[in-house]
Amino acid sequence: MALESLCGFKSGGLLFSKFGNLSETEDDIDAHTPNMKDNMKLMMPPALDIPELESFKLDYLSPFHSAKAPGPFGFIPSGPISSYGPRPATSSAGNNSGAPALHMAHGTTTLAFKFNGGVIIAVDSRATGGMFIGSQEVKKIIEINEFLLGTMAGGAADCVYWERVLSKHCRLYELKNRERISVAAASKILSNIAYQYKGYGLSMGVMIAGWDKRGPGLYYVDDDGRRAAGKLFSVGSGATYALGVLDAGYREDLSDLEAQELGRRAIFHATHRDAASGGVIRVYHVKENGWQKISEVDSDEYYDNYSQHKMAIKP
Repeated sequence: MALESLCGFKSGGLLFSKFGNLSETEDDIDAHTPNMKDNMKLMMPPALDIPELESFKLDYLSPFHSAKAPGPFGFIPSGPISSYGPRPATSSAGNNSGAPALHMAHGTTTLAFKFNGGVIIAVDSRATGGMFIGSQEVKKIIEINEFLLGTMAGGAADCVYWERVLSKHCRLYELKNRERISVAAASKILSNIAYQYKGYGLSMGVMIAGWDKRGPGLYYVDDDGRRAAGKLFSVGSGATYALGVLDAGYREDLSDLEAQELGRRAIFHATHRDAASGGVIRVYHVKENGWQKISEVDSDEYYDNYSQHKMAIKP
């Protein structure tokens, strides 16, 4: 029954014309198995047919895009409620069960920067949901292929899933064109995917870094489909602390060891000041011959070293 539901079989029995012509068979497929003709539906989220969410999508596509107001799903298009289908009854807390609403804040610190020797990526490993620490061992650097890396900030499931989809597209590109995909093209694919789901509640703030024929590349992509190229990015709740360290020590002519140490130190200070960041500090270095994992050490082990080398304030 699950397979029937997935393929879009409709109730009432499937009566294909046994000796009919091709057009009659296609009519039967259209009538009884719509998902088989429109197979892209198999890749869409399970919430595709929820009236409220479909209204959000249509509203975003409308040239008369309306303002948003708070609702049980985070926001609803303004306007007559009846035009968006039935709405479930909610309590004063804003949910259906009568329990207090939970607003899960995301926390992380990720950074990446380009320099003459390639691209440095450094991240923490703490996963949080509101004030709860869910894990201290999340791998926030996703290895797309041997020359491409992605970071993870926002919803862990969204970032991991869509960057895995991106990995598939990159591999298909290589098989079709007999060459590696560029960093710009890979980031554009992810941006286009995110834009198609704008308004559906994705939570992503990722960086795509790698090396191609043009040299090192670094792009930022978020859940609204925004995409930007740059030399230095930091994403997450601890980003402001990390940027303070990066701005003070960043130079394009850094040596490999200096660049790796700068990324590591920036993440450490962010984990020290931001309660939602912590755990293991991972540092990767993308070079012409591919990426390399430099270090993977718990942030507590750096405390004694970095606490003794605080930056002096010049008069």
